[in-house]
Amino acid sequence: MTEKPMATRWEDGKRMVAACDAAGVRLFVVKQNRHNATLQLLKRAVDQRRFGRIYQVAINVFWQRPQSYYDSAAWRGTWEFDGGAFMNQASHYVDLIDWLIGPVESVFAYTATQARDIEVEDSGVLAIKWRSGALGTLNVSMLTYPKNLEGTITILGETGTVRLGGLAVNEIQHWQFATPSPDDALIKDVSYQTSSVYGFGHPRYYDNVIQVLRGEAEAETDGREGLKSLEVPIAAYLSARDGRKVSLPLEH
Repeated sequence: MTEKPMATRWEDGKRMVAACDAAGVRLFVVKQNRHNATLQLLKRAVDQRRFGRIYQVAINVFWQRPQSYYDSAAWRGTWEFDGGAFMNQASHYVDLIDWLIGPVESVFAYTATQARDIEVEDSGVLAIKWRSGALGTLNVSMLTYPKNLEGTITILGETGTVRLGGLAVNEIQHWQFATPSPDDALIKDVSYQTSSVYGFGHPRYYDNVIQVLRGEAEAETDGREGLKSLEVPIAAYLSARDGRKVSLPLEH
C-alpha cells in the first residue's frame, strides 16, 4: 500500500504495477478523499446522471506552504522524491478529474516557482478537455496568504449545478438539480467542519483494503487506478515544459 502519488515518474508507476502483477500481490494507492461524505454524495449524483451533460468544471486548491515546510525535510520540493503542487499537495484534487468527470482528452498547463526556494512549482494552472466534451480548470497555489483558503470543486451541467467548498471540499455550498432526489435532503448532514485538509476517509479506505485481502470486495484504488491520477500531473509537466497541448492517454 502506497500513499499518493504512487510515483513521481510515469515509468516508475508502470513498473510498480508490473512488479506486483508478476509477484501475484495486491497494490493499493491511498485515495482517502473519495470516502469523504460530500464527495460520495457528489459521485452518486454524477453516476445517476443528474447533471445531464456536464459542461464545465472548476477545481481550486489555494493553500499555504511556507518555506519552513519545504525546509523540514531534504526530500520536500524535489523532482526526484516529491513533485510540485500538482503532484503532491493537489494530488487528491487531481484524482477527482478522472474519478468524477471521466477520461481526459487533453491538457495544457502553466507552472511557476513564484516564491519558494524549491526545484518544483509552488503554483500552476491547468486547462482540461474531457473526452465527453466538458471543459475545466485546475488552479493550484501554495502561496495563499496567510493560511489555507480553499479546496473546491464546481460542476456546471445541463440539469444541475454543484459547488463543494471549504478547506477541503468539506462543505456543500450549492446543490441544485432539475429533478429532485432523496439525496437532496442529505446535503446539510454530509457537510462537516475540519481544520485539516485530509478529511476523514482513511478508516473507510483501510476497511476496503482489508475486505479485498479477505476476498470480500474489489479494490477501489489499485495500482491501475492510481496510474490514472499520476498521468494527469505528468501530462501537465510535459505541457508546461514544452509549451504545448498534451493528449491522453500518454501511451496510445
